[in-house]
Amino acid sequence: MIGIPSNTYKKETVRILVVEDEYILAINLQESLESLGYTVLGIADSAEEAIEKATGSRPNLILMDIRLRGEMDGIQASEQIWRNLQIPVIYLTGHSDKSTVERATLTSPFGYILKPIKEQELYVAIQTALNRYDREQFLSSVLRGMGDGVIVVDPELRVKYLNQAGEALTGWRWDEAKGRMLTEVFRLVDEQTQIPAQNPILAALQQETTIYLGSQILLITRDGTTIPVADSATPLRDNSGMITGAVLVFRDDTQRRLTEERNLATERAQQLEIQVAELQRLNKLKEDFLATTSHEMRTPLSNIKMAISALENILERQDSLNSSTLSPSESVARYLTILREQCEQELNLVDNLLHIRMIDADVYPLELTSIQLQHWLPHVAEYFEERAKAKEQTLEVSILPNLPPLLSDLASLTEIVSELLNNACKYTPPEGQITMDVRIIDTTKSLINEDAESDLLDNLQAPYFQITISNSGVIIPTTEQSRIFEPFYRIPQSDRWQHGGTGLGLALVKKLVEYLQGKIEVTSSQGWARFTVQLPLSL
Repeated sequence: MIGIPSNTYKKETVRILVVEDEYILAINLQESLESLGYTVLGIADSAEEAIEKATGSRPNLILMDIRLRGEMDGIQASEQIWRNLQIPVIYLTGHSDKSTVERATLTSPFGYILKPIKEQELYVAIQTALNRYDREQFLSSVLRGMGDGVIVVDPELRVKYLNQAGEALTGWRWDEAKGRMLTEVFRLVDEQTQIPAQNPILAALQQETTIYLGSQILLITRDGTTIPVADSATPLRDNSGMITGAVLVFRDDTQRRLTEERNLATERAQQLEIQVAELQRLNKLKEDFLATTSHEMRTPLSNIKMAISALENILERQDSLNSSTLSPSESVARYLTILREQCEQELNLVDNLLHIRMIDADVYPLELTSIQLQHWLPHVAEYFEERAKAKEQTLEVSILPNLPPLLSDLASLTEIVSELLNNACKYTPPEGQITMDVRIIDTTKSLINEDAESDLLDNLQAPYFQITISNSGVIIPTTEQSRIFEPFYRIPQSDRWQHGGTGLGLALVKKLVEYLQGKIEVTSSQGWARFTVQLPLSL
């Protein structure tokens, strides 16, 4: 916190001008001041002489008698000295009538001492005045040095103060604006309609709270030019809570608007770059698709064509030769199997591409269903158990019996589990092991605390289903684990033509898992590959 400095004057450095038309009283006052350690610069017996000596010697303080010789009295002299020189004044008088006090108060004196003057009262009055002057000068210098404009008004909306920044923005000097109505010095219009806008000070006084100026507001300066401004107005209160006026803080909003426009232009440029990058990515994806799938699509179609030709020849020979040595039913069955497998491979390819496109476009259909994993997953695993047994592999399924239901999309979940089990069966060597483990875990989930005053994140423990499918005899290099879910990507060391596939299966699995608000990761160690899927209990 910045403290307001107190009086740092040493008494011997305080220079005081005495203004008193009674010579004996003036000499006595000079002696009292010097005995207290102050320096008396001189004595003046008239208002004119007081103004002249104050201008020439620039004292730290003036002790001013109200009744003086000449046309001007002490109150008039004090007002002129303060307006021109900003020197604090303490009044000295033997008159304490109400009218004199009220008239003196209007000049905002720094003290008021009744005659006869006591030395102790004089000392207290001087020190108090100097301390008050220091505080006011400090606050005044802060206000003058602010980069924002400051206007202070009284309850009748008359200007009481205008700092240097405010002068520069409005075109009004403080001495010219003082006492004028705020609406004359600080005029606002709507930028779009050019209709006069309500001054925020009016709303601040009416609602007795801080009011902020809306956007697109222009300040009309004294010479008629306009400046975009942003500001706020706050009521001023005395110690009893009564509103004594209001303060308006405002600034030139031109630079902020230019910065905002530059930021907007930069953001648009970044968006264009992102769009260009996305187009390039899509083009690359299209190129990868054409390069990768050309072989995958041509080969099955060629096999289908050959199988059909062979089947036609067999049927033709059956009709023409009617040979009893040929087993046409077995041959037809084998070629039909080829046809079916190759067609299914092409359909899977087309389906995967279609599903990935729908997920990317956020139009993939979801049908939420309550799923009991302990009853459903064993049925999914039955087909793969038979397939593993045929390849001399073992498949073990471990599911806790008391799992809560999972609210998710059954078709998507079936696709995820089937693809992971299919990969496990495909790449596990004979006599290898495949396991599927299902359990509930607690994982950290970051949520915004809407009840908190700040936007801090609360880390909560949320339950998730975890499905882990592992297979032995497979090592996935660490460098490949980060790319294994990329479309069309195949591990270079794998025999892609022996195992078949297009590299779209795991890409589709990852997109489906994320579409179901879950996450998937792959790890590989000690000859095992593990795919771990975590899904929330409900979407």
